[in-house]
Amino acid sequence: MDTINLDPRYSTSEVPGKCIKCLAEQELNNCLLSLLRAVGDDKEMTERFEMLVSFLKSPESRRLRDESERYLAEGKQVTVGISFDEGKPEYELKTNE
Repeated sequence: MDTINLDPRYSTSEVPGKCIKCLAEQELNNCLLSLLRAVGDDKEMTERFEMLVSFLKSPESRRLRDESERYLAEGKQVTVGISFDEGKPEYELKTNE
């Protein structure tokens, strides 16, 4: 399964932004809609859905959200990667440093 990358942004007067949690919830809803429309078993979409649910339930998501907002306040670009490695969730925060 590929990594899910979430790119949070601050809101400006011209561009609406979203935090990591909002982006993950939006992606979760998109996965759910795709799964409901799918004919048969979409294993990749099911794994993506499970990765997002795991992330949203994880205490790590709060820490990553706080850390990403701190970097955004400093004017940096942030990406949070969500993946599974041997059945265990892995989260990685990257900045444009």
